[in-house]
Amino acid sequence: MDDMPLVYVLSDSVGETAELVIKAGLSQFNNGEYRIQRIPYVEDKKTIDDSLVLALENQALIGFTIVDPELRSYLNEQATAKGLEAIDIMGPMLSSMQEVFGKEPHMEPGLVHKLDEDYFRRVEAIEFAVKYDDGRDPRGIARADIILIGVSRTSKTPLSQYLASKRIKVANVPIVPEVDPPEELFEVDPAKCIGLRISAEKLNDIRKERLKALGLGDQATYANMQRIHQELEYFNKVVNKIGCKVVDVSYKAVEETANTIMRLMK
Repeated sequence: MDDMPLVYVLSDSVGETAELVIKAGLSQFNNGEYRIQRIPYVEDKKTIDDSLVLALENQALIGFTIVDPELRSYLNEQATAKGLEAIDIMGPMLSSMQEVFGKEPHMEPGLVHKLDEDYFRRVEAIEFAVKYDDGRDPRGIARADIILIGVSRTSKTPLSQYLASKRIKVANVPIVPEVDPPEELFEVDPAKCIGLRISAEKLNDIRKERLKALGLGDQATYANMQRIHQELEYFNKVVNKIGCKVVDVSYKAVEETANTIMRLMK
């Protein structure tokens, strides 16, 4: 092997995990100078054979993450037969875990990256919910998976965050009689819209508690029954014009409402 080692990294996925492990090992040798060449998506014996020929010609080291037991055994056997050093990164770990957990591994390539992708989709959805909360930017309506519509204190924000944790992009729009809803609300597919209905009595109770929490008297217009009826009537006009589905949130917890919405969207 020359002064700068060459390592072929074989993987049944993109090879990122194998490369990171190999790099960590190589950093302890030869001043950390090396060349790495990835060979991703190894799914058959021919690719393994071709890779071993290359490694033999270049006196290279092999590092691999392959979960298929047959391909893994084949690579190990052929490398040994050719006198090549092949580092099985996943094999020993899977065997040990199988022993401890008493169950077979999934044997599905790329699961780490699928989990990462799932995580980033969740983060993206949460950021989306914050950005397009309370109708602050109507451009989010066209980009959202779900648009929640309701008067103040119908749990629009907590619902948006809960649904975002399920990787759903949610925008929410407050309905106020004095303010025309954004035009985008009537241009989007009504199937994406969900109206949040609440009884006047329940809304009155919630708003009174909110005013108390803010240190204000509970007789403000915000908690006035006449005003509440006015808002709810306007809400009904808006959702009827859109033609969207409506969920009653009067006596539902956020999780229960969210599950109802997800069922409706399916």
